[in-house]
Amino acid sequence: MDLKNKYFYVLTLSSSPHVHGKNRTWNLMLDVIIALMPALIWSIIAFGFRALTLTAVSVAACVFFEWGYRKVMKLDNTIFDLSAVVTGILLAFVCPVTLPYWVIIVGDFFAIIIVKQLFGGIGKNIINPALGARAFLFSWASLMTTWVPFGSKPGIFSTVDAVTSATPLEAMHSGNLSNFSLAELFMGKTGGAMGEISAMLLVVGGLYLVLRRVISLRIPLAYIGTVALLAFLFPMGNDRLVWMGAQVLSGGLMLGAWFMATDYVTSPVTGWGQIVYGVGCGIITIVIRYLGAYPEGVSYAILVMNCCVVLLDKIGVPKRFGLVKTGKEAAK
Repeated sequence: MDLKNKYFYVLTLSSSPHVHGKNRTWNLMLDVIIALMPALIWSIIAFGFRALTLTAVSVAACVFFEWGYRKVMKLDNTIFDLSAVVTGILLAFVCPVTLPYWVIIVGDFFAIIIVKQLFGGIGKNIINPALGARAFLFSWASLMTTWVPFGSKPGIFSTVDAVTSATPLEAMHSGNLSNFSLAELFMGKTGGAMGEISAMLLVVGGLYLVLRRVISLRIPLAYIGTVALLAFLFPMGNDRLVWMGAQVLSGGLMLGAWFMATDYVTSPVTGWGQIVYGVGCGIITIVIRYLGAYPEGVSYAILVMNCCVVLLDKIGVPKRFGLVKTGKEAAK
């Protein structure tokens, strides 16, 4: 058979995320970066320019580690897909503004090399790199739980004079709602991880991603709705609506629900799978917040559900087009 005049089409097989149309990974990551900018600006207003420098160091380290690994391993350079930039921003967002630079660089190494690249790079990691690194950084628990109040301005190069304070979630862990208002939680006038404090701006960023069709509403609504329902049903002796609002608006719920649980690589692709995934994240979050020694459960909830995605992808899988059941299958 003469093959010289035949046309051959080369198909490139690659792991997710897969996007149909003109969008590419860097387009999606750029939209995520844009969506995170309001929260970053607010963190600078809340905690000073150290919030900006910590984020910049984290981004630079992530990009460097990705470039260095792929250079050493003689792989294609992937730093221009901007995924390393997103990981650097998200890791900084879930850390205290007083975290030493060397600690977040260690976290960046863990996120890029251990969680992402050793599994094959973007699209092949099992868990969210930023959340995996955050869990690892609790090896330095005292540094990861040193919070400063809203309006405190730690020095760019030194934080020895920073005044620490309890976060709303720490107060709520003991059932106390008297130290803050729902308006303060919504606006972001409280202490906490630097990128998590303003629920309003995180929702704005999340809705931007929805409008840009980067994410759907299934996971955020299922996640936030589950937390709200369980908090309403089990108010810990407080006013139901106030307790529900405080649980929804505090901690890392908004950042996790809109920006981390929706990660293409580590979340289900089927509609029903995404809903079950979001509900599971919500249940685990509440269980950890209510019963755990640490008052926050968002990171660990998402990490646990990341490990269940292979099973969740089997939920809601559509029937193959043109498949006709015969014999015993048709009789069922």
